Amino acid sequence: MDIQVLNEKRCKVQSDLLIVPIFEGENFEHKCCKDLFDCAKNNYSFSGKYNEAVFIPTFDKIQSKTIMFAGLGKKEELTYNKVRVFASKIMQKAQSIKNVKTVAFSIDGIDEEIKIVAQNITEGALIGLYKFDKYKNDKDNKIEKLLLLSQMGNDNPVILKTDTDDEIKDLIERNEELAKCVKTAIITSRAVNNTRDLINEPAELITPQKLAQIASNIEGVETKVYGRDEVKEMGMGAFLAVGQGSRHEQQFIHMTYKPEGAKKGTLAIIGKGITFDSGGLDIKPASSMLEMKGDMAGAAAVISIMQVLPLLKPNVEVHAIVAACENMPASRSYKPGDVLTAMNGKTIEVDNTDAEGRLTLADALCYAENLKPDAIIDIATLTGACMVALGKVASGLLGNDEDLIENLQISAECSGEYLWEMPMYEEYFEDLKSDVADFKNSGSRYGGTSAAALFLKKFVKDTPWAHIDIAGTSILNKPLREFQKGATGVGVRTLLNYITNL
Repeated sequence: MDIQVLNEKRCKVQSDLLIVPIFEGENFEHKCCKDLFDCAKNNYSFSGKYNEAVFIPTFDKIQSKTIMFAGLGKKEELTYNKVRVFASKIMQKAQSIKNVKTVAFSIDGIDEEIKIVAQNITEGALIGLYKFDKYKNDKDNKIEKLLLLSQMGNDNPVILKTDTDDEIKDLIERNEELAKCVKTAIITSRAVNNTRDLINEPAELITPQKLAQIASNIEGVETKVYGRDEVKEMGMGAFLAVGQGSRHEQQFIHMTYKPEGAKKGTLAIIGKGITFDSGGLDIKPASSMLEMKGDMAGAAAVISIMQVLPLLKPNVEVHAIVAACENMPASRSYKPGDVLTAMNGKTIEVDNTDAEGRLTLADALCYAENLKPDAIIDIATLTGACMVALGKVASGLLGNDEDLIENLQISAECSGEYLWEMPMYEEYFEDLKSDVADFKNSGSRYGGTSAAALFLKKFVKDTPWAHIDIAGTSILNKPLREFQKGATGVGVRTLLNYITNL
C-alpha cells in the first residue's frame, strides 16, 4: 500500500472514500461537507461515539465518491493508543466496502501533535488491514492507497511505499518531521506484520533451516548459524536434547546489528524458536497442537526486529539470538528422567518434555551473557500458566533488574502493548528441586510462570535481564484492540520502542 502525506482540502481530494473523524458532540463547521454531515446526524443518528461510522454517498458534492464520518468519542478521553485502535477499526470498515482502493483520511483537528497522530493512524491502518490470505483463492478487497490529509503536508505529495526500503525523498523542512513519523510507523508495522506472517505459515515451511535462511539474508546485519555439531561442541546440552527427535536439524542463530557511529550500549534479545511443539514424548492433546506452529513467536519477533533495525538506525549494538528446533516424538527423542547439562554446567532433570522452551532458552541465555551485553531480554511463548493469569490481554514480565522492567513497561505503554510484572519469589522454585540434578525443568502446575522465570534466572549471572512471556498474547482467537483474529506480532513494537529510545 502507498501512503501519501498531502496538504490538500478534503473536498478537493479524489478518492473512493474520504474518512472524516468527528469528536462526540463536535459542532461540525466545514462548509464543503456540512450538508453531508447533517445527513449523517439527522438521518443516521450519528453522534461521534468512539468507532461509530456512517457512510454517505457524496453525489459529486466533493471529489471523493463516498464519505465516512467516524466517531472519535469524547475529546477528553482520547489517547494516542486509542487513535491507533480507532484507525484500525475504521480502516477495516473501509476495506469492507466493495471497490474501495483509495482512502483519504483527514487527520487535522484530532490533536495538536499532528505528527504523532499521523504515526498512530498509519500504524493502526497497516496493522488493522493485515490479512494472511496467501493460501486463499478468493481474496477480499484490499486498499491500495492511503492519503493522509494535513495542513502540515507539502504541496507536492510525499509518497512512502510500505513494500520498499527506499529512503523518503523530496522532504522539505516544514513536513520532514511528519513524514519521518509516518515512515517510522510503516517500518514498525512491517516488522509486526512480518512476524505475523512467520507465525501464520505452516510449520512444515517455517523450519529451523528456514528461520536460519531468513536471518542470513537480512541486509545490514551479520548472521552466524551453528548446526548440531557446533552446538554440541559449545556444550549446549539442553538445547541439543530438545531438537533431537526431529528430522530437521537444530539451528542456533546469532544476528548482530552494529550502528554506523559510536554506540550507546549493547543489548541482547532472545526469541524462543520452537518451530513446532508436539510436546515431545509427553505429547500434547490434539486440540492443543493446532496453534503450536506459533511456538516460535518470540523468534519471529526478534528476526523481524533485526530486519528493520538497519532502516531505523539506532545507536545501539543489538545481538539477536534464536535457538531454533522442533520438539517431536521419535525413537531418539529426549525422555522424562534424562539429565541434561547446559552450557554453564548446570544439570537439569527432565520432568516433562513439554517444558522444552526453557531448556532452549537456558543455553541461549548462557551464550548471550558471554557476549557481555548491558542487558538481556528474552521473549517467549513459555507458559500456559501466564495465559491463565493474564488471558489474551497482557504479557507477563519478570526479571532481575527493576530499571529494565520499568523501562520496558514504559515502552510497552507507548506502543499500545500491555506488560504486567509478575513476582519472582524464591519459594516458587521449591517445586523445581531435583533429587538427581541441580534442578528440574518443571514442577507444580501452580505459579508456573514465576517458576519458569526462576529457572531461566539460573542461567543469568549479573547481567540485567528481563523475560517477556507471550503465551497468551501471541495468537488471538477473536479480534482485540487493533488486531484481527490470528497472530499478533506482540512484543515487536515494545522492543523497537525500547531499542530506539536507549
